[in-house]
Amino acid sequence: MGRVVVDVMPKPEILDPQGKAVAGALPRLGFGQFTSVRQGKRFELEVEGPVTPEVLAAAAEAAATVLSNPVIEDVVRVADIETDAAATTTSEGVA
Repeated sequence: MGRVVVDVMPKPEILDPQGKAVAGALPRLGFGQFTSVRQGKRFELEVEGPVTPEVLAAAAEAAATVLSNPVIEDVVRVADIETDAAATTTSEGVA
């Protein structure tokens, strides 16, 4: 069984009140090194069998037409979770 991850973010020109709230809280909580926060959405799509280029293409199409609002959001990543895991950081460190 394979899984595809789709990340969607607000377009840069769109206000992000949730991101601004988090950015304001971080310094108060001791995380002053972060200067900006943008909050987006993450979708994990599960498929039977392996993630093929055709599956990724279908996920990209779904992301552009169903999972995001192209007027205010950009699809920033569509990837196989297994091959993308090396670049993922978790609360326990790098996965």
